[in-house]
Amino acid sequence: MQGGATARLPDPGEGLAARYSRVRAGTMALAEGLSAEDMTVQSMPDASPVKWHLAHTSWFFETFLLTPGLPGYRPFHPSFGYLFNSYYEAVGARHPRPMRGLLTRPGVAEVIAYRRHVDEAMAALLAQGREEPAALVALGLAHEEQHQELIVMDLLHLLSLNPLAPAWKPMRRPAPCEADPGRWLSFDGGIRSIGWDGSHHGSHCGGGFAFDNEGPRHEVLLRPFRLFSRPVTNGEWLAFIEAGGYGEPSLWLSDGWAAVQAQGWQAPAYWRRRDDGWTGFTPAGDLPFDPDAPVCHVSFYEADAFARWAGKRLPLEAEWEVAAEGLEPAGNTLGSGLLRPAAAPARRDGRPGQMFGDVWEWTASAYSPYPGFRPAAGAVGEYNGKFMANQMVLRGGCCATPDGHVRASYRNFFYPHQRWMFAGVRLAEDA
Repeated sequence: MQGGATARLPDPGEGLAARYSRVRAGTMALAEGLSAEDMTVQSMPDASPVKWHLAHTSWFFETFLLTPGLPGYRPFHPSFGYLFNSYYEAVGARHPRPMRGLLTRPGVAEVIAYRRHVDEAMAALLAQGREEPAALVALGLAHEEQHQELIVMDLLHLLSLNPLAPAWKPMRRPAPCEADPGRWLSFDGGIRSIGWDGSHHGSHCGGGFAFDNEGPRHEVLLRPFRLFSRPVTNGEWLAFIEAGGYGEPSLWLSDGWAAVQAQGWQAPAYWRRRDDGWTGFTPAGDLPFDPDAPVCHVSFYEADAFARWAGKRLPLEAEWEVAAEGLEPAGNTLGSGLLRPAAAPARRDGRPGQMFGDVWEWTASAYSPYPGFRPAAGAVGEYNGKFMANQMVLRGGCCATPDGHVRASYRNFFYPHQRWMFAGVRLAEDA
């Protein structure tokens, strides 16, 4: 475990009904202590209110499992299919995403009643013991875990706009450690296989489930490369700021420089300059940042500019996966309770540290289909495939990713200008 994290891997003996109950309860646990106002407001078009997340994850099970698969099931409300569809064109019309924060009705109590209605029906469906819906239930649970991370991301962005800098969760301190000074690790080139193929289990694949965008498993040709043993730290990023990195156009891609100028970026998102130094906004409010912890909330453009400034580059996603293969996919994830990146001790086995948890790591790879990729038939085929343009791949999970959710083949993706997610940087170079 990294930095005193207490993340858990999935129990291979956990039944589907037990896992369903655990994941659904985990979502509600994130909402504990929030007011109805906290759960209703939408801070920007990319984010969604907590209340909407609670309803949408229930809509998924109702739409794709209960309505077609449970005889006699009656949808909770005839309008919820319109209100809580996200982007599934095949399912029908939907409420515009930028206007989700205007949905003062249904209220939080009615949304929670909706969740109970769906959970009771799902218990009846799962009690039938049929094998056919198992894969779709697994997808629905992985989908809900993604929304658990989104709840943390979106709520943090919302609260960061409040001038009172309110705390959402009490601060839990990371375990003290001697921080990893970092070193370069060498990897051989050659023909390597990456991606998930559904036939092997364990730390590489994270068990028997993967999203469709993680496969098919295929061969890639890599040149010898080196990867740094840990992510870039807050202290190293501060040196980039003090060296004028945000004001030097030669370091930036054209679109990145335009974003710097348009958005006025001078530091990572949530960094605030105080008289006595920098702080970072966290779920526990404003805190002095740890110079040894991984830098977080930076865009792809910032990651790329930092790498240029350092005389290095970002890793290809294939390089990242090759370096991560065989490592236990656990670290400072949601179950640790830290909800922020933490410094980690150096590994003694010659393998890279903090590959899982703490921060998602930008790669230099565009999000595109693997050779032979085919989206699933029907509406669920819209889950990943239609987003394979104009976005970049991130790897490894973060401090808000549910325990056991990621694996070495897991591909996350965001637009290069976005930075409200827990995204950081790991450097690479040619060998």
